[in-house]
Amino acid sequence: MCPFRFKPGLLALLIAGMGSTVQASESTAPAQTPYSPYANQDFPTRPLFGDTHVHTAFSMDAGAFGARLSPADAYRFGRGEQITSSTGQPAKLSRPLDFMVVADHSDGFGFFPTLMSGDPTLLATPQGRKWYDLIKAGKGGEAAIDIITSFSQNKLPDGFPLPGSAAYKSAWTQVIKAAEDANEPGRFTAIIGYEWTSNEKGNNLHRNVLFREGGEQAGKVEPFTTLAPLGSGNPEDLWKWMDMAEAKSGSQILAIAHNGNLSNGRMFPSSEVYGGKPIDKAYIETRAKREKLYEITQIKGDGETHPTLSPTDEFANFERLDVGNLDLSEAKTPAMLEHEYAREALKNGLKLDQQFGANPYKFGLIGSTDSHTGLATGDENNFFGKASNMEPNPKRLTKDFFRNFKSNLHIKEWQLSASGYAAVWAGENTRAAIFDAMQRKETYATTGPRMTVRFFGGWDFNAADAQAEVPARAGYAKGVPMGGDLSKAPAGKAPSFLVAAMKDPMGANLDRIQIIKGWLDAKGETHEQVYDVVWADADQRKQGKDGKLPAVGNTVDVANASWTNSIGDSDLITVWSDPQFDPAQSAFYYARVIEIPTPRWSAYDARHFGLTPDKDVLMTLQERAYTSPIWYTPGG
Repeated sequence: MCPFRFKPGLLALLIAGMGSTVQASESTAPAQTPYSPYANQDFPTRPLFGDTHVHTAFSMDAGAFGARLSPADAYRFGRGEQITSSTGQPAKLSRPLDFMVVADHSDGFGFFPTLMSGDPTLLATPQGRKWYDLIKAGKGGEAAIDIITSFSQNKLPDGFPLPGSAAYKSAWTQVIKAAEDANEPGRFTAIIGYEWTSNEKGNNLHRNVLFREGGEQAGKVEPFTTLAPLGSGNPEDLWKWMDMAEAKSGSQILAIAHNGNLSNGRMFPSSEVYGGKPIDKAYIETRAKREKLYEITQIKGDGETHPTLSPTDEFANFERLDVGNLDLSEAKTPAMLEHEYAREALKNGLKLDQQFGANPYKFGLIGSTDSHTGLATGDENNFFGKASNMEPNPKRLTKDFFRNFKSNLHIKEWQLSASGYAAVWAGENTRAAIFDAMQRKETYATTGPRMTVRFFGGWDFNAADAQAEVPARAGYAKGVPMGGDLSKAPAGKAPSFLVAAMKDPMGANLDRIQIIKGWLDAKGETHEQVYDVVWADADQRKQGKDGKLPAVGNTVDVANASWTNSIGDSDLITVWSDPQFDPAQSAFYYARVIEIPTPRWSAYDARHFGLTPDKDVLMTLQERAYTSPIWYTPGG
């Protein structure tokens, strides 16, 4: 299909929502057709950008690494204020975020303040004394690694704060208060939450847990932890806690998994779940109910797919972090990959749906940072690192971020990513509206740029819909938005998709929009295909006989960490129909928007500090966005 290049002025109406609702005059406006194209518009008109995964000094590992910022500081930063980082550097976002979640680790709430106060019970233990002395000696990074390793192996000292203790209750109360103080409906939303941090022998099974309601409700419960006897590392026990907590608090609760790439094959099981138990329908239905979203991109690597899983996808090898599990105690093997990445999980979900009548991996997509600095920095030119010991400095392109001396596995600081943010199509900037949009999966992930993306699926879209004055009206009227479902294909029809993107106003032009399809064939085997559906510079770039599109080019000046928008387009839109649709086969579709090449954060570091990085350090990237899928189910 030939790509369609949309008129810039009209595309803004689709995706930016620049118009406001207008009430026509009663004496002149026809009742059946308002003059104003925005009248009676009841759908979201602009995306809200935020971060659901920020850690502060209240997280034990962040505190040990040197974080001194509080939840209140983190929210001030997210609201757009300039603050001083834990290492004494001024820091500010290019633009305020619309919403944020301080998601400190539930295990060890209050640990770091308790330790550094010289708590006698903790200091009486060899571990507590060791960590205290290391931190006091300026070796917080070493202490943090040991804390993470000890936690991963469930070897923590006496005096470690547990739910019910005064230190734990005080920390949770402060987290809630910080969110309540920062929350300003209509301008900035502070969602109350925490991170449940299951590490089965160092294998990452983490979830961020979000409350829909405010402090009065969230304060009626304490977060679920992983440490026995009060907690558990089994996700099914977290879901049981969510049932209890919803009943007790009166608030809906959502769990968001992340970093399957560090789970060593355990994040998306298809046969055995936690503890070796066979997967069953109860697990599948409960996971589908409780985990509506997946954090697909963040500091600890991109989680869409892997070159081994998607060898024909030219954009699969992106910000790849696949050394081992979370604490690097076990090396990665190819057999693990299938159960680590989102695209493969979406495909396996189709299989499980056929087998059990339910799909555990019918999730939408978001990005977030997982910053442990209190700073939600997702931009390449403003990256403050994973942890405070990695805040901007001349050594972070050469230093180890993490090394396990027993396994001899390591990750360099430069391998970490300046990613990402969550985009939500909510009707208003409030806790309830954002949470509800997350529940219906009308969300997408970006690796940092605040590009605007629309994605609709239906049976009757045509080229004229992309040319309408308000194309989103057709999107909602004739189909479903990202995160939605299609079923029972009309005879002779294939699904059609209205997809559009507009560049970040402060960022790079767009290279292309792709639609990724995954499907289940009659033999029960899964497949995938990447389609280039619309692209920039279409008058010069033509698809070859193999269907491949020539590269957009590269204007990056690495030495100066700069680029020009002389290639690419500012906006793209098209209607695309699946040319290989089989109404008997279940499938999913999601859009991937690719920017032109730009400098990576490592290039900005090299310029700022006057460095010549090693040849293996990546200096450019093509940032992107991933929409939540739209699913097709033959039977409804």
